[in-house]
Amino acid sequence: MLLFDESRVRALLHFDTLIPAMERALTDLSAGRVQQPVRSILPVPDHAGLFGLMPAVYGDVLGAKLVMVYPGNAQRGLPTHLATVHLFRATTGEPLATFDGRLITEMRTAAVSAVATKLLARPNARVLAILGSGVQARSHVQALRLVRPFDEIRVWSPTADHARRFAGEIGGTAMPAEDAVRGADVVVTVTGSGEPVLRGAWLSEGAHVNAVGAVGPTRRELDDDAMRGAVVVDSREAALVESGDILLAKALIYAELGALLARTVPLPRARTTVFKSLGVAVEDIAAARLVYEAAGLSVAPADHALPD
Repeated sequence: MLLFDESRVRALLHFDTLIPAMERALTDLSAGRVQQPVRSILPVPDHAGLFGLMPAVYGDVLGAKLVMVYPGNAQRGLPTHLATVHLFRATTGEPLATFDGRLITEMRTAAVSAVATKLLARPNARVLAILGSGVQARSHVQALRLVRPFDEIRVWSPTADHARRFAGEIGGTAMPAEDAVRGADVVVTVTGSGEPVLRGAWLSEGAHVNAVGAVGPTRRELDDDAMRGAVVVDSREAALVESGDILLAKALIYAELGALLARTVPLPRARTTVFKSLGVAVEDIAAARLVYEAAGLSVAPADHALPD
């Protein structure tokens, strides 16, 4: 069984192939071609952490992501989200590889937001607002630039110095949250906040929101007004258990993203659209397979014919 560390994953995983892979995975998920339960969460109270298990069976592969969320790691100079992804051959159960999952999580999350933006944002979208300045903010700028040619990027962060530093890195402008959102075509919320940082009153008609942070039934980044747009999710089953943005606002889910991609549900006609991203196992498994095959390896089993 092979081990792919983060440097090897970085060399093999690219947004230009990851974004279409996420489109296929989400389409297959909504079509019932993926076996996937809602993630299991085990608290680690002694160390203020969470341990999550995310398994899925997807065609000829199966696997699981083991993800650790330790908010206190930020003060230790460590990533707050750590993970490994384990890939197996579905036909035999043979282990194929283990992947460092931190970068896979970072990139597949941004790639799925790019899928939603490509489908739901106005074709002439030019202004991007990013609320947040961490790892996911950086990854989202890279991925979203591949699906819309933004002329202006506005940045807000709870820490003003972080916002200014991040804006300088990406050629954006740091400003207050309301100023960043007003007039923006696409808004991304990628903060660690458990309380609303985005107000629906700030959103322009036709704006699209990718709501990425605030996973958990008691956490939210968007207020009730923001959630009155057409709400799209990666997994309806997961959203009804894990999304405080949806549960606390009592928002109605319009459709899964995969159903919209397959055109089994028409695109929404609403003043605004909100894609509530939770992250599901099939995304990690599809991304890991992409890395595996980019290394020149094949999932197809060798011929193990039984002797006469």
